[in-house]
Amino acid sequence: MISSLFRIVKFSLQDIVRNMSLSFMTLLILILMLLSINTLIVVRVLTQESIQTVKEQIDVSIYFHPESSDEEIKEVRDYIHSFPEVTQETFLTKEQVLESFKTHYADNEEIIASLSELDENPLGPTLVVKTREPRDYEKIIDALSVPEYENIIEAKTFGDTQTAIERIHAITTQVERFTYFLTGLFAIIAFVIIFNTIRVAIYTQRAEIGIKRLVGATNWFIRGPYFIESLLFTIISVALTYGLVHVALSFIDPYIGVIFGDPSLLTNYFYGHIMTILGIEFGAVFLLTIISSGLAMRRYLRT
Repeated sequence: MISSLFRIVKFSLQDIVRNMSLSFMTLLILILMLLSINTLIVVRVLTQESIQTVKEQIDVSIYFHPESSDEEIKEVRDYIHSFPEVTQETFLTKEQVLESFKTHYADNEEIIASLSELDENPLGPTLVVKTREPRDYEKIIDALSVPEYENIIEAKTFGDTQTAIERIHAITTQVERFTYFLTGLFAIIAFVIIFNTIRVAIYTQRAEIGIKRLVGATNWFIRGPYFIESLLFTIISVALTYGLVHVALSFIDPYIGVIFGDPSLLTNYFYGHIMTILGIEFGAVFLLTIISSGLAMRRYLRT
């Protein structure tokens, strides 16, 4: 059994060497297909991170009238707190709002001078609210836009970040569709090349195969080398792709880190999911090579 397996491996290596150009093209196409899959993963990660960054930077600010009493403000805060969509509340007193305003306009001497002439603080307290999803802000604003709170709440501000998120989704969708197309294209090309590689190998070795049959070789022994070739193509292509992706991430991550504040964003994601990514890619390539090899052998090794 061991000697038969050794011979099968030996024959498969001989076939790869004999058809070196086709073997090289097969590996190249498989690597390009795997790189397109990894590109799709990168796009997904960057999209999720972009959307999360946008979500973290948005909020709704509720400005109270300076004359609003503590009881009225507490009533509004309790009402907002009752919403399950609300995840965080930050309350700023009149004094804190004034200090923040002065800091923001520290370079504008006219505004600072105008504040100095006032006898009292013209600004009221502010409540900053964060929700789980951007669409939840409109619900909060609509709930506060009632006559009961007209004399308590002076203004409500909310940036339309939902539009930005939708644009991110639209761009990502287009990129993903193009990547899916490339992946499918490379998969088809790899299928055709592997199919023809096995077919050429069988054709050039038809005399040897005939001799093997005459001496009683089983179908498994005849087909074995081609399955080993599929396994070798899979291992080599995944390993080379892993090396290329590692180098690419080391180059890209510093630039991505400037935007998202994490200099190892992509690297951490890939290494955190390395077993899953390699498992799926290995399984996909091996399945592709086995199917194409099997079809070629079924057609040209009929008994």
